[in-house]
Amino acid sequence: MSAMELRSELWKPSPERIAGSHLFQFIQQLHSVGDWDGPQLTDDAWENRKVFDSLHRWSVRESGRFWRHVWNYSGLVGDLGPEDLSDSPHPWERRFFPAGKLNFAENLLKPHVENHAQVTVTGLDETSGQFSLDRKQLSRRVYQMARCLRSLGVGPGDRVAAVMPNSIEAMVAFLATSAIGGIWTCCSPEFGDDAIIDRFAQTTPKLLVHATTAWYNGKRFDQRARVEKLEARLPSLAGTIIVQNESPTKPAEALDRTWRGDSASTIWHLDVLESYSSEPFELERFPFNHPLYILYSSGTTGAPKCIVHGAGGTLLQHVKEHQLHSDIHPEDRLFYFTTTGWMMWNWLVSGLASDASLFLYDGSPVYPDHGVLWRLAQRHRITHFGASARYYAALQKHPYEPYKHVPTDSIRVLLSTGSPLLPEQFHWLYGNVHPDIQLASISGGTDIVSCFVLGNPALAVLEGQIQSKGLGMDVQVVDGQGNQVIGVPGELVCANTVPSMPLGFWNDPGHERYRSTYWERYPGLWWHGDWALETDSGGMIIYGRSDSTLNPGGVRIGTAEIYRQLEAFPEILESVATAKKEDGDEKIALFVKLRPDTPMSPEWVAQVKQRLRSNCSPRHVPTWIVSVPDLPKTMNGKLSEVAVRNAICGIAIGNQGALANPDCLTFFQNWKP
Repeated sequence: MSAMELRSELWKPSPERIAGSHLFQFIQQLHSVGDWDGPQLTDDAWENRKVFDSLHRWSVRESGRFWRHVWNYSGLVGDLGPEDLSDSPHPWERRFFPAGKLNFAENLLKPHVENHAQVTVTGLDETSGQFSLDRKQLSRRVYQMARCLRSLGVGPGDRVAAVMPNSIEAMVAFLATSAIGGIWTCCSPEFGDDAIIDRFAQTTPKLLVHATTAWYNGKRFDQRARVEKLEARLPSLAGTIIVQNESPTKPAEALDRTWRGDSASTIWHLDVLESYSSEPFELERFPFNHPLYILYSSGTTGAPKCIVHGAGGTLLQHVKEHQLHSDIHPEDRLFYFTTTGWMMWNWLVSGLASDASLFLYDGSPVYPDHGVLWRLAQRHRITHFGASARYYAALQKHPYEPYKHVPTDSIRVLLSTGSPLLPEQFHWLYGNVHPDIQLASISGGTDIVSCFVLGNPALAVLEGQIQSKGLGMDVQVVDGQGNQVIGVPGELVCANTVPSMPLGFWNDPGHERYRSTYWERYPGLWWHGDWALETDSGGMIIYGRSDSTLNPGGVRIGTAEIYRQLEAFPEILESVATAKKEDGDEKIALFVKLRPDTPMSPEWVAQVKQRLRSNCSPRHVPTWIVSVPDLPKTMNGKLSEVAVRNAICGIAIGNQGALANPDCLTFFQNWKP
């Protein structure tokens, strides 16, 4: 698939939209202080590519000045200190604003501003339950919870681990932890016990926060029995806070506290928060690079990596992405379908720093039907709607066409991530959601809790392309020798240090695992592990993980090239393309999950192969096309190509507990060509 195939323009912003964007205003700020003398954005989205590219080059070249401007423009509070970037010959050791200080929670709760009533957080669920707090009410709960945590002995640097649904209670617990300098780490309730222990046991939490109930697909899952099991396997715990959320339509009415004292007795205390003052107290400002939270890699190839992210770098990166790239303004309404175990939850919560109202949804995105999220978007006038590419593909396959059922005119920005958004899906979303939206396909990861490439409010949206690189990030595509290439696929790298790169991995002396994971393949460059292409028009195409690219006949093929062609077959619900060595060469095996009662005839298989041969190349044609009952997925719902490849090749699968449905691997392990 060449870059020239993907030049179709699907949308461009109006002159009024460009002039009203944060990006336009940010450039004006740069001009007003004389820090950048580049051109101003114009009314023309195509001319703006030159303007943005010039700004991007400056933001990389003058990285420290750029991030200071982001801080000032977005109104963050604290002190960056005099130094932009610490001096080290090793990029993994460099730190932005090493003398800076801030409090992450303070920058989201904003006790110094008066617009509390205009910013709300709303918890929603699949039974149409709704509960809202304005920012003042949210702050009072955070102050109460912070006092509760302190009374339980939690202090700066202590880990608070949570097993919580996407709810206001989870948000309160996180903000309270960050307010007192604790380190937050979280799994969502669908994680199995082993998967939770694989993560939390490495980070030795002092406190566990656990909900009593999970709801999904209209079913209630009692979580109480697992609490004691987890406590028994986490000897570092000093205590547990149990959040009672028995009803899916109401907020948690009480918190119970268990505490292990010297006598190992258990004390139950109902309505624990009500016993603490909700009056504001002065929030201590911690170092800019103080740890904020620990996120985990998927763990499908071994024990999950414990990725430590800093407070200042995360906050700076998120406000840049929310304002300059996603164009979130005060009083905008941000929704992203996510769980607390996916980094998009962290990204969503940070929207408070940009004065957006947030909508937290707990439940299935297709219960009681495929229209549930779109009805919520219409009812609450969502301006920024986000979900995974896999969710949008499921709508297309169902099919469910949002615009036929509910008004979608409130949505200005439609966000997608989690896997590549195929060109056909770009077209489908413009035809079935709304023609006047900025479709922002974004790509980054847990590794940086943010994006390398993402949307841009001043540029056109082209079929199949991510609009732009992130400002301040020297994103490149390189060949096997580390040389930048344009117009041909290669490895996605970042050639400079950015604030949201991890502080390191937990319990990784000398940063050995951290270095080997990101920095050693191409010395001096961050290797991200995505197979990508930078187009001649400046956009980016992500084909998938580079460790799952195919190599038949020595030619590397991104699996997204195959998946794109499979969109023409509505009987295919999901698919995984992988490779198996045979006769000294890689041969492609395509595993497809078909609609119920859909036979796989030789004629149908021939049609699939012919489409791949005609629209891609003979090398894209699978040697085997196999119907399967199910495909392995991670806890975040991503299809695991690596697990399928290892299973069919007889390679040990390092951590099956990281999969939501590990039982399906038996089929692949027993499959014989």
